Amino acid sequence: MADAVGVHPSTVSRALDPKKRHLVADDVARRISDQAAALGYQPNRLAANLRLGRSDLVGVLLPDITNPVFAPILGGITEVLSAEGYAPIVADAGNISSQQISFVERLLSQRVDGLILATVSQDDELVGFCIRRGVPVILVNRSEARDRVSSVVSDDEMGMRLAVDHLVVIGHRRIAHIAGPLSTSTGALRRDGFERAMARHGLTGAVREAAGYTREGGALAAAYLVGGPHQVTAIVAANDLLAIGALDALKERHLRCPEDLSLVGHNDMPFMDVVSPPLTTVRIEHREMGRIAARMLIEMLQSRSAEIRHVVLPPELVVRKSTQPAA
Repeated sequence: MADAVGVHPSTVSRALDPKKRHLVADDVARRISDQAAALGYQPNRLAANLRLGRSDLVGVLLPDITNPVFAPILGGITEVLSAEGYAPIVADAGNISSQQISFVERLLSQRVDGLILATVSQDDELVGFCIRRGVPVILVNRSEARDRVSSVVSDDEMGMRLAVDHLVVIGHRRIAHIAGPLSTSTGALRRDGFERAMARHGLTGAVREAAGYTREGGALAAAYLVGGPHQVTAIVAANDLLAIGALDALKERHLRCPEDLSLVGHNDMPFMDVVSPPLTTVRIEHREMGRIAARMLIEMLQSRSAEIRHVVLPPELVVRKSTQPAA
C-alpha cells in the first residue's frame, strides 16, 4: 500500500491509527484511507497492541445500569474514547466491593488500559485495589473521602443551596431532605449541603436517609417525612429517582404535588420534564462529565502522569411545576 500511495510504510501506519492521524497531512491521510478502503485493508490492531503492551480498551464500572443518570455519562465517555481510538467495556458492577473487584479482575485479564469508576463509596475498597495494581483510574459522578485518585463531579453543596434558596424565596420554611446513602459522596455532600443551606436562612430541616438511590427508597423516606410530626411543606431529594418515589408516597396518601407539598429533585435525568407534575430539579451536565472523565484518562494513559486532579462542574436549577409558593 505504501508503494501505491508513494509514501513510507510508517506514514501509512500513522494515517490508519486514529491516535496518530493528526501527524499526517490531510491530503496524504485521505489518499491512504481511500487506498486502504479500495484494498479492503484492515489493520491488525490486536497484533500491534500486543507488541505495544496495550489493548485500547477502557473499563467503565456503573453501580446500576438501569439508573437513567448513567446513560448520558456513558454517552460522553464513549464519544471521547471512540474519537481517540479506544473502546469501552461496560460492567454493571453493583454496590458490593467484592463483586466490583471481581469485575475489575476480569477486565484486567482482558488487558484494559485504564478504568473509569462511577461506583465509589466514601472509603472505597476498589480504589485501593486499583492503586495497588497500578491501574490508571478516574472517578466520575462520585468521589472518595481519601482523595487518592482524580475525579469529575458536580458541586453538590451548590446544588443543594440552589434548591433550598428557591424554596425559601417562594415562602417555604418547613423543608425536609431525602438523603442518598451516606456511604456515597453524593449522599453525604448533598446532605451536608442541605443542612448548611438551611442554616444560612436560620432554619433546620428533617433529614431521612434512603437505603439506595431508588424509587422505592424515596417512597419509604417520604412516607416517614410526611406521615410524622414534621408537617413539611417541601422536600428536597438527593436525586430524581428519590423524588419520583416521593411522588408515589404522596399519591398513596391522596396528597397533591405541588398544592400540598412542593418537591425538588437532583440530576435532571431524562424525562423529568414529562412526569406529572414536571419536576423542578438541579441539573447536572452528565454528558460533559463523562467527556471530561474520558479525556482525563486518555491524558493519563498517554503521559503516564500520576498527578491527581479534581474537576467540579457547576449545576443549575431548573424550575418546573413541582414547586409553588407555600400555602
